[in-house]
Amino acid sequence: MIKKTFRQTLFPSSAIAFLKKLKRNNNREWFNTNKNKFLEEQARVELFAEALLAELNSHDMIETVSGRKSLYHIYRDVRFSENKTPYRTSWSGYFKRAGKQRRGGYYYHIEPGNNFIAGGFWGPNPADLKRIRDEIAFDDAPLRAILKRKSFVSTFGSLQGEQVKTVPRGFDAGNAGIDLLRFKQFLLIRRFSDAAVLDETFHEEAGRTFRNMRPFFDYMSEVLSTGVNGVAE
Repeated sequence: MIKKTFRQTLFPSSAIAFLKKLKRNNNREWFNTNKNKFLEEQARVELFAEALLAELNSHDMIETVSGRKSLYHIYRDVRFSENKTPYRTSWSGYFKRAGKQRRGGYYYHIEPGNNFIAGGFWGPNPADLKRIRDEIAFDDAPLRAILKRKSFVSTFGSLQGEQVKTVPRGFDAGNAGIDLLRFKQFLLIRRFSDAAVLDETFHEEAGRTFRNMRPFFDYMSEVLSTGVNGVAE
């Protein structure tokens, strides 16, 4: 049994070591032999996720009820994938914001050589994408102001996500916000080295990363959850 300690904010190095072994032995026989070790490491990661949840709840309202509930299952769905390896080689999870008016969500992904914290809108439905683009086409200045903030640039660099190559249907190529209108996804991503994940400051940096998403989330939430004259829907 893993006990909570003051070190729960440190990401466990043993959990990283387990992922490296799993990547070399991504098969059911090895995993079943090492199932108890997996459960030990998962419990440690859950404590770290619990600390992230506490940090998020200090400045936002989160629907996800526990670190454990945020964590994705280790088992991969291989039914429609060319990659038939049965297990994830990452510790990753998602925190959902509470309430219909709070859009966006917080994602963490720990994988040797591919660590990142992200948030935003991975696959907005057509209606939501249209509302976002209509808002940008009407006035791109509010979103640009957020993307140019020092805290945004130092944390995320720039807005990420898939874009159309030409002009979205129904919009003017000469619109001042055409570069933003091309986005089909709206993602905020901050990457971390393996050493940074194991550093004692990682929890603090992860929390700051989540916190710096809020102006973007607040903007998108207003766009997507209000109608004419800013009336909540």
